Formats: sequence, C-alpha cells, structure tokens
Amino acid sequence: MSEAMRDRSNPTAGAPRRVMASAISLPDRLIRFRRSSMALLSTSANVIAFLGIALLGGLATSWYMIERGSSLNAVRIGSWTHWTEAGRPGADPYTRARFTRQGSLPLNASAFSRFEAITDGEGRRLHSSCDYLLEGRITDTRWWAIAAFTESGRLIANPADRYGFDTSTLARAPDGRYAITLSRDVRPGNWLPTATAGGMMLVVEVQESGSGAAAIELPVVRRIACS
Repeated sequence: MSEAMRDRSNPTAGAPRRVMASAISLPDRLIRFRRSSMALLSTSANVIAFLGIALLGGLATSWYMIERGSSLNAVRIGSWTHWTEAGRPGADPYTRARFTRQGSLPLNASAFSRFEAITDGEGRRLHSSCDYLLEGRITDTRWWAIAAFTESGRLIANPADRYGFDTSTLARAPDGRYAITLSRDVRPGNWLPTATAGGMMLVVEVQESGSGAAAIELPVVRRIACS
C-alpha cells in the first residue's frame, strides 16, 4: 500500500507532518516580521534624522543672520559691521530680531548710520578683562557718537556714570584725531569704563551725509593688555 493510501486510510497519520510544517514555518514568519520591522524603524530613523538636521540647519542659519548678518543687510568695514537696514520701516526680519533682542531702538537710517564692533582689529572678541585703545579721526562737522555695551546690548553700569562720547564731549586734536581707552580702571583722557561687563560691543552712530558708509572713517580697535 502506498504512503498516500495509508494516510487516507489513517486520518491521523499526516498530523505529525502538519505540526512539523507549522513549527518550521513559525520561525520564518518571525524572521520576516523582524526584517520588516527593522526596515520600518530604519526608515523612520532616517526621516527623524533628516528633520532634525533640517531644523538645526534652520536654527543655525537664523542665528548667523541675526548675530552676524549677510550681504543683504550688513556691510563689514574692518572690525565694524554696518547694519544697513537698522532704523528703516521696512527692515528685514533678521535685523528687526537683532535689535529687538538687544532692546535697542536704532536712529532713523535716513539720517544716521549705525556701526557695531564685537571684535578688535585682529578678530578677537572684545572682553572687559582686556584694555583697548580706539584711534581715529573726525574729518567733518557731522554729529558722531560712540558707546560701549554688554554683549546683550545693555549699557555697561559703572560708578563714573560714563557710557560714551559724542562730538561735543570727545577730546581730540586740532586735526580731528582722537584716542579712546576702554578699561576697568581709570585712565586719563577719553576713558570708557568697562567694569565687569564680560563680552562687549561697541556702537558708533554717525549723522548721514549721503556719502555712504565707506566714506566714514571708523576707529581702529587695538587690544593693549589683558588681566
């Protein structure tokens, strides 16, 4: 009698083989399920990583545009940055965000030009633990002012209540040359106290004459010593 005929004559004869087939196919299903799950997790991880990179990239770009600006809203002249849209009604969002963060209100751009410096002439960040010498020359009769601020844009509190100079208070030579010392300690002449401000920012505002920012002679910022 053939094996098939024996199976038909004995219904329970094929049961062991069916049980074995099911037992063998179960691990295969688990393996396929595991592989599909791993593929789904890998795809999800890639999507999350892409979104994270895009988000970080957007935040980094926004920070740079607010902190440093670009050719669209800023012009660099040595240590100084001229924020071309500052004080304009239609200023771009990054310029507005910068001055909102500082809590400052720039003068009208049609009448004044604003320049900021956060580094010395060699590109080192300004800090109150160092003394600095600013040298320049005022060559015309336009109103001109300079002040020192904290990195966050606040005036530096000091016992002397001295925060800046303008054309009426700045001592200068007959040819318009001047020197300003930034230091924690009292210095003779044009002295701006830096106290314990930490990181600092210098701001120059000049009355606009229509000649453009490049025609303005800005002071050179030189670090003298650090304590």
